Amino acid sequence: MKTQSIAAKAGVGPVEIAVTDGERALHFYRDYVGLSPLSSDGPEIRMGAAGREIVVLHPDATQPVAPRTSGLYHLAIVVPDRRELARVIARLGQVRWDQYPTDHVMTKANYLWDPDGNGIEIYVESPEDGTMGMVNGTYGAWDKDGRPRSGRDPLDLEDLFGHLTEEDRTGDGLLAPMPEGTRMGHVHLHVADVDDALQFYVDLIGFDVMGKMPGVGFISAGGYHHHLGLNEWAGKGARPAPPGHAGLRRFTVELPTKRDLDDVVSRLEHGEVRMSEEADGLAAVDPSANRVLFRVGG
Repeated sequence: MKTQSIAAKAGVGPVEIAVTDGERALHFYRDYVGLSPLSSDGPEIRMGAAGREIVVLHPDATQPVAPRTSGLYHLAIVVPDRRELARVIARLGQVRWDQYPTDHVMTKANYLWDPDGNGIEIYVESPEDGTMGMVNGTYGAWDKDGRPRSGRDPLDLEDLFGHLTEEDRTGDGLLAPMPEGTRMGHVHLHVADVDDALQFYVDLIGFDVMGKMPGVGFISAGGYHHHLGLNEWAGKGARPAPPGHAGLRRFTVELPTKRDLDDVVSRLEHGEVRMSEEADGLAAVDPSANRVLFRVGG
């Protein structure tokens, strides 16, 4: 049973994934997605925006993402405005990369996969358009006037592209990297059992449940629509991918203060969860073998 909520200002930090070809992944995340390379002391390729680390690529996988396994469903990068989402979609369109622009009403999103099959969402917040969520175990969406929407309609690209500037339309602006304010918005995980995952992330760590329906749960800190999505879409009881496959290495939960970090660590230790010191934080493994690093946010 949950005894304490995680700090309201907690959020998701960098996501680390394994890829099979470092140069190919660098080209994709830099030139197609729009992230910028950051300095690195090791073989990993660190990508970010305006100096903020967002994605870390480990180029040591030998095979692409294994289907129907626990791990990453998608990492979700949030951009500061609609123009930035329009630039991403237009840039990917120029190179004919498969993408799926979707209107979730309260967010405008674009879905794609990297060359190894790692899932990516790039989105902008749009709460002024309405809301979405799970009510009484079912998914629903409503526009600003309260009218029901599917929450999965295709984006109105004509309207979205109206936010592009003349520089964007001539091509030069599309090559500019993602700007300051871009960050990791949420992470969506394949898990073996949603109830087990909720016990770990809610009862122990302290996230709040924002919505739940069979096989799916959304949880967050501070009332955000979701910092973590959890689903059983890879199959109930899905196992981790065999060694050598591309996919999730670990994701980061960032706490605002050292005291908030200590509170989470204390609850995990009380739950007899084994933790290890990694980088500048403490890491644990959830019931589906997804590794999560807890640290104070930079």
